Amino acid sequence: MQTMVKVAVDAMGGDNAPAEVIKGAVRAVNEDKRVSVVLVGKEQVILEQLQQYTYDKERITVVHAEEEITNEEAPVMAVRRKKDSSIVKAMTLVKNNEADAFVSAGSTGAVLVGAQLIVGRLPGVERPPLAPLLPTAKGVSLLIDCGANVDARSSHLVQFAKMGSVYMEHVIGIKNPRVAIVNIGAEEEKGNALVKETFPLLKNCNEINFIGSIEAREIPAGYADVVVCEAFVGNVILKLYEGMAKTLMGKIKEGMMSTLRSKIGALLIKPALKETLKDLDSSQFGGAPMLGLKGLVVKSHGNSKSDEIKNSILQCISFKEQNINEKIKDSILVNEA
Repeated sequence: MQTMVKVAVDAMGGDNAPAEVIKGAVRAVNEDKRVSVVLVGKEQVILEQLQQYTYDKERITVVHAEEEITNEEAPVMAVRRKKDSSIVKAMTLVKNNEADAFVSAGSTGAVLVGAQLIVGRLPGVERPPLAPLLPTAKGVSLLIDCGANVDARSSHLVQFAKMGSVYMEHVIGIKNPRVAIVNIGAEEEKGNALVKETFPLLKNCNEINFIGSIEAREIPAGYADVVVCEAFVGNVILKLYEGMAKTLMGKIKEGMMSTLRSKIGALLIKPALKETLKDLDSSQFGGAPMLGLKGLVVKSHGNSKSDEIKNSILQCISFKEQNINEKIKDSILVNEA
């Protein structure tokens, strides 16, 4: 019997909400019959948007939430005070097992706070990390952590490595994924105090395939499948990655349009170039899952369009079908024993 995965979606979160969020939800249910969506937000607004689409009415439902949490609000205060917000009500569905996962392009701070206060951590998990997939020359790498734990300890990074390994093996399908810690050199004695303390712990961790240090320039080449760091470093890597990709694409377009000769050449290479650049589009991988929680929480980019929202919803299917939470819990508890 086919598993139905129910995903609660923050319909009001993100720069392009609710239109692009709702469009993404419709695209998700039309593309895969294994998923159903609960759109949480202002009911009348959502219903008006849904009228323009054709979809299975039984697989998209609406839960009304009168309030919204913005990026300008203090996350902890907003989550505690705005009980009728789309983020809080959607996460509560996950907490109460009325939904399997939660997706939002809204306030990152509120999502991170709500994930821990409402959904809660798995037993044994010290800090849940955000873990986006990065496009590389060899496919994808998981960057863990990219924004949840700025002041992490060595024990946190070891757990990140274990959780990331579980995710890459069972969701992405990479057997015995290579794990590396972000460093400023390949030598074991390199790095700051946190890296120096964490390196030997990862080296002696038999449950992961630790390959040593990885420098930032090696990440796009795909030298590691799981890239471990604390959130400050991870967020800098992620934002530089995104900014550089945008700049390079802009310069390529500028160069191709600079002369008549280049314009003719651009027409000839356009199909191949478009296919190549598609591999570097991070939106195809969906959002960043927050690992180590009792339910799945996925944070999409604030400027997500329908394509990324759709993929964020669909990525919840493998997470549920592969029972990732149980595998993470078993890994952490066994290894901590």
